[in-house]
Amino acid sequence: MSVATRRVSTRGVVFIHSAPAALCPHIAWALESALGSRVSIDWTAQPAAPGHMRGEYAWIGEQGTGARLASTLRGWQGLRYEVTEDPSAGSDGSRWSHTPSLGIHHSTTSVSGDVVVGEERLKEILLLAQGSSEAIEDMLGEVLGTDWDNELEPFRYAGDGAPVRWLHKVG
Repeated sequence: MSVATRRVSTRGVVFIHSAPAALCPHIAWALESALGSRVSIDWTAQPAAPGHMRGEYAWIGEQGTGARLASTLRGWQGLRYEVTEDPSAGSDGSRWSHTPSLGIHHSTTSVSGDVVVGEERLKEILLLAQGSSEAIEDMLGEVLGTDWDNELEPFRYAGDGAPVRWLHKVG
């Protein structure tokens, strides 16, 4: 098999932070369709949103699977989720965050999980900000997904003894 046709495997996690209970089986079916394999999610109550559930699913697949999973869930009413794809040979990692009010946000991530902002994007921010520190801060916040993190943070906390898996640590 040539390098051009070699398939590179990676892995990631789908974090469903908040979903209306009635959607839970449909979410699992949608993920099964996107992955081509059986998906089993242990749903627990979401303390931050009564009547909503939370769950997660670790996946293994080819590069690009994270994007396919994020697209599969995009636009579902009342759904808050994040999809991660770990870095792999020749590819950075990614994180997709979605909230009903903000829509979807994509970030490229490093091996350590930090959001990576490219040189050209930083140059564009500095040019567009025209020296305004407030504008720079706003544009960097948008690139980093700060609004998504702020909205999702209460839903990331586990309740009633459920495991906590932090996606980032603020220093």
